Amino acid sequence: MTKHRIYTMSFASVYPHYVTKAERKGRSQAEVDAIICWLTGYSAQQLRAVLDEGIDFETFFARAPAMNPSRSLITGVICGVRVEEIEEPLMREIRCLDKLIDEMARGRAMEKVLRG
Repeated sequence: MTKHRIYTMSFASVYPHYVTKAERKGRSQAEVDAIICWLTGYSAQQLRAVLDEGIDFETFFARAPAMNPSRSLITGVICGVRVEEIEEPLMREIRCLDKLIDEMARGRAMEKVLRG
C-alpha cells in the first residue's frame, strides 16, 4: 500500500494556506498557530522551528510533543468524510487539523474550536 500524498508533503508548504484561509475570513495567523499548538502540543517556538525545518506531515505529527486528548471531541465532515470515521490514524490527525481551521475560519469562537 502506498502512502497518501499528503503524508509526504511539507507541513510548511500547507501552513500558508491555513493562514490565508483564516485571514480571508477575518481571523489571524495567531489563531491558526493557537489551533496547531493546542492540537499537537508544540510551543510557538517549536512550531516556528518545524516550519523552518520543512518536515513532512508524517514527521510533523510523529514528533508532536503531546497530542491533545480532547481531539477525540472533534467530529463532523471535512472533505466529504466524517472525521470520527477515519480509520487511518495519521489521516485522522490531518483531517482534525483541517476541521479545526475550517471551524475557526467559519467564525466559530476559539473556545469552542479548542473544545473548551
